[in-house]
Amino acid sequence: MRAAVVVARSKARGENIKQYERTETDMWKPNQPGSNSPSTPEPVRPTPAASPNYEASPTRQASVGSATPASAVPTGEQATIGKSLIVKGELTGSESLYIDGKVEGAINLPGNRVTVGRNGQVAANIVAREVVVLGKVRGNCQASDRVDIRSEGSLTGDVIAARISIEDGAFFKGGIDIRKPGGTDLKGGTATSAATPGPEPVTTQA
Repeated sequence: MRAAVVVARSKARGENIKQYERTETDMWKPNQPGSNSPSTPEPVRPTPAASPNYEASPTRQASVGSATPASAVPTGEQATIGKSLIVKGELTGSESLYIDGKVEGAINLPGNRVTVGRNGQVAANIVAREVVVLGKVRGNCQASDRVDIRSEGSLTGDVIAARISIEDGAFFKGGIDIRKPGGTDLKGGTATSAATPGPEPVTTQA
């Protein structure tokens, strides 16, 4: 009975040794290509963002350098009388005139434009191609083209022109004589002529 038991234990021990050797051998075998063990993926490295290029292109530099502000573009020659100036006498010349001060006397600028600004005060007869009134004018106006009285303007005197425009809110007191363009040669002088009947008086205050 003892011998049989020993043999049985020896066999069982031998099987355990063989099983251990087989397991140890399998552990040291390299992984086969077809093995089902999952491979660990490599971590994805973030791609560095490209730094912005702040250098302006030659085309943009050229366009910026060649741009000209609208205020720098000349719109024509024009003399200006500032609001702190007072002029007494006769004004003549060959360029347009902007009056923002005080003028007393006569203004003879045939073929040019005379603009009386909002601060302008004129006590004179005006002869010009175009007269624009935004301030106050006391005197006769003779224009080969037109007389324009804006809403802030005030004109007391007779008007001889091819066209006249009076905006709402403007003040006008005097006579109006509409003449065809080229019908009268403007060479200066007063607005009314002794050979021509005076215009009918008109008073307008919008």
